[in-house]
Amino acid sequence: MPGTKRQEQKKQTRSRILEAAIEQFAKQGLTTTSTVAIAEAAHVAHGTVFAHFSTQEELLSAAIEEFGKRINQRLHELAGAGGGVREVLAAHLKGLTEHEAFYTRMITEARLLPEEARNTLIMIQSTASFHLSEAVEKEITAGSIQPLPVHLVFNGWVGLVHYYLANSDLFAPGGSVLERYGHELLQYYMTLIKAR
Repeated sequence: MPGTKRQEQKKQTRSRILEAAIEQFAKQGLTTTSTVAIAEAAHVAHGTVFAHFSTQEELLSAAIEEFGKRINQRLHELAGAGGGVREVLAAHLKGLTEHEAFYTRMITEARLLPEEARNTLIMIQSTASFHLSEAVEKEITAGSIQPLPVHLVFNGWVGLVHYYLANSDLFAPGGSVLERYGHELLQYYMTLIKAR
């Protein structure tokens, strides 16, 4: 029985470190946050971080993987109801808004990340693309949106959202760019793809 209690404590400590890492990476940057800052935020000794993650890169990969699981689950919850294009895009915005700071770091620092971390970003995009593809095909068949290639509809949307996120210091200094402009971006994009 004592072994299980110790295992549970280790699990909780690891979880606390991951939570602190996700928070600190979002605030300070994925490639510039120190393990000292993460240890302080998690209220653990610096060496404890390395007892759970052998390197800083392993911690970063674990944090990104955990983030990827969370946001994918949230996107499935929000967009999985089978709504139309507008509803799927609104769900995508809502899911990203809930994790905006970390997601923004991922897209702006993607080229600096290890391959497995970049793969997590691709996984997140694939989840959004899956839900959007289903809605686009239905609405093209119904004639409510233009008969555009699905990949262009998705890439156009993501490009628009990523542009605003990557330039959030211009559009919403110190605040959420998606809370400030999300509705407007959605309206604009729906106008672009609407059947003429």
